[in-house]
Amino acid sequence: MPEPQSYAKHAKFVPLYHQVLFGILLLTLIGSLVNLYKSLGDHERIYSASLIAALTFALILTALFARVFALGAQDRVIRAEENMRHYIMTGKMLDPRLTVRQIVGLRFASDGEFVELARKAAEQGMSITDIKKSVKSWRADNDRL
Repeated sequence: MPEPQSYAKHAKFVPLYHQVLFGILLLTLIGSLVNLYKSLGDHERIYSASLIAALTFALILTALFARVFALGAQDRVIRAEENMRHYIMTGKMLDPRLTVRQIVGLRFASDGEFVELARKAAEQGMSITDIKKSVKSWRADNDRL
């Protein structure tokens, strides 16, 4: 059973991804750059050292983009879900002034406060942090990646 969520405890942290993978990638990048620097005068090593540094940089970009693309797709799903939720509750789509970031924050609001908080967020241009802090009855999202 997942731990209850709140504003203070809702961020997803995966140690193997956030610490181990990025630690390994950072150390590999540093090592490859040191190797490249030491190979600058050596015509036999410069090619392989350059390839190792370039591949390490490409791996870092791959890890970052894998995360960004997954979150982007998930944000689109959240926008569709919350739009449908609002439509079911009010017969109207969400206010078009709401940004995807605001809608992502609204997903934590319970049904009892969702419609009013969505209206307030659109009218006042609330940030995602302000929206989350305004939620009184937290609705957990344990599926967020």
